[in-house]
Amino acid sequence: MTREQVYREVTGKMAELFDLDASAIREETRFEDLNLTSLDAIDLVVELQRMTGRRVAEAGLRKVRTVGDMVDLVEAHLAEAPAGGPPSS
Repeated sequence: MTREQVYREVTGKMAELFDLDASAIREETRFEDLNLTSLDAIDLVVELQRMTGRRVAEAGLRKVRTVGDMVDLVEAHLAEAPAGGPPSS
């Protein structure tokens, strides 16, 4: 999956979950600028875990401040998936 595809998946999921305009979400957009709460963040993490098939490490989440940071995190998790098969959990 390319970075652009990951970006579209993340922003699409955010738009769906939080009733946001996906076209208004940019990589540099901070989660606080979208008025997302900690409960919203948990919902997003659950969806990203489904997307990657892997548990998202809490240490990695602490570094996430922007949409671009979240895309980086998802890309890293997807890169860890075994080739030729679905991501493992």
